[in-house]
Amino acid sequence: MGLNFSHCDAHWSYGLFHDFREKLAREIGMDLNRMEGFGGNTRFSDFDDAIIPLLNHSDCEGEMTAKECSQVAPRLRELVADWSEEDYVEEALSLAGGMELAARNDQPLIFC
Repeated sequence: MGLNFSHCDAHWSYGLFHDFREKLAREIGMDLNRMEGFGGNTRFSDFDDAIIPLLNHSDCEGEMTAKECSQVAPRLRELVADWSEEDYVEEALSLAGGMELAARNDQPLIFC
């Protein structure tokens, strides 16, 4: 059981996906657990970063639009470029590739 995506082979358990997003959030100076929807009351709109649509998304369902994918994919690649955790990086790059494919085809990336 876990989280899969259309357009790529990226896969995380729900717990590891949360950990992954916490790490992404720290990269932009955000504590994900203080955000609305994650137990806190800081609004995502208080941050201006291309990665926000991925951070402010359900961890188990829904979709990202082609436009969001085209915005998030390059920022995701940038944020993980210096990470040493091979598993996170491999899955993140697969996810970025899926986002790019979805955007090229003007399709949503589906979280399933």
